[in-house]
Amino acid sequence: MYLHLGQSVVVPYRSILGIFDLDHTSWAYKTREFLECAQREGRVISVCDDLPRSFVLVGEKEDTAMVYICQLSPTALLRRVENHTFE
Repeated sequence: MYLHLGQSVVVPYRSILGIFDLDHTSWAYKTREFLECAQREGRVISVCDDLPRSFVLVGEKEDTAMVYICQLSPTALLRRVENHTFE
């Protein structure tokens, strides 16, 4: 099964390490440091044209995972996972 993140980007469920709310996590120093490091390493992909609301960590391990910046809320993404919705 796959999760549609936006802009024709889909990721396999089994590769999702976490779905995070940018409003609640980006204020933490460690989260900012992680996102900045991922950005420097070229592991951040933006799949939104609007204000980003969440990021999805996808991969085998945290230190090599891709970070997808998404305009959908974490709640909407989780609802898609639970309902197997691909729209």
